Amino acid sequence: MKISTKGRYALRMLTDIAAHEEEGFISLKEISERQNISKKYLEQIVPLLTRNGILRTNRGNKGGYALMKPAADISVADVLRATEGSLAPVACLECEVNDCPRVDECDTLYVWSGLKDVITRYLGGISVADVLAHSKNGGGDYCI
Repeated sequence: MKISTKGRYALRMLTDIAAHEEEGFISLKEISERQNISKKYLEQIVPLLTRNGILRTNRGNKGGYALMKPAADISVADVLRATEGSLAPVACLECEVNDCPRVDECDTLYVWSGLKDVITRYLGGISVADVLAHSKNGGGDYCI
């Protein structure tokens, strides 16, 4: 599983918004400048995050973006599902029901299923607030 630039930038964007939430709605220009990410690229990420209930928008003079819910309630898994689609390491585990014709005789399915569980638990256990706290504290380590 490889996380795309879109997924990585979305997490940086949300962490930036969380760090400046006391300022109200944050413009893409501000985020772009602080994170050194193209504003055009951020504009591609915004619809994915708003559609998935992670980000809210406000138009006008004081317009910009804010988190839809507290940073502690937004997991890295939520962000990556919104931007990447699925956390499944193989195609047959992307849907709720595995409709692979070999599902009953697949000797390796338990490997991929276990990996998906570990990824989901790990990324689901880290919130945007955790990422922000981690960066403010100078790092640390997350373990499974």
